[in-house]
Amino acid sequence: MALLERVTTLLRANLNDLIDRAEDPKKLLKQLVLDMENQLLQVKTQVAIAIADQHVLEKKREGHQHQAENWGKKAALAVARDRDDLAKQALAQSLAETRSLEAFTQQLDDQRAQTETLRTSYLKLQQKLAETRNRCEILRATDRRAKVLGKAQKATVPLPGDAIERYEEHVLQQAATNHARNVLDRPDVNETFAEIEREEQVNMLLEQLKSQLALNA
Repeated sequence: MALLERVTTLLRANLNDLIDRAEDPKKLLKQLVLDMENQLLQVKTQVAIAIADQHVLEKKREGHQHQAENWGKKAALAVARDRDDLAKQALAQSLAETRSLEAFTQQLDDQRAQTETLRTSYLKLQQKLAETRNRCEILRATDRRAKVLGKAQKATVPLPGDAIERYEEHVLQQAATNHARNVLDRPDVNETFAEIEREEQVNMLLEQLKSQLALNA
């Protein structure tokens, strides 16, 4: 059967070799899953048909067996009644039913073998499909981890040496500028004390001048 040949080809497929040779493993496995699902559905349909045909053959075989036995009983009855003519006719019918029984028995055996082959192929293909789906999940998980790791590496990648130096210079320059501004904005302590001393001297000179004027008056 062409169907079984296609199924056999899928079952023989080595996933590791196919993945190693594939340019896009995920795409390949996805296509394999679709093919297996399609073939699995067809095999399942064929298994159902084969089982139904087997039941039909079993019923027909049973019917011919029953008829052969029934005509044999009639032949025995005819002999008991001294009706050899009827006995011969009954035996002829029994012989025909027996031959049909043998033919249907052979057909039934063949049908059972075919049904078992289809059933086995169906179960194996189910297992292969589950395996392929698992490989797809593993590849997707690996791909997700790789993307996350790639983003993390990009986020933590160090700046080039010249960029680091420029950044350090900028920080140092900014700190120096801020310090200079603080120095400019903050009054000089020595200058403040000098100003106080000048004021004291001026005050002292003023008092001396007033004392002299008072004495002269």
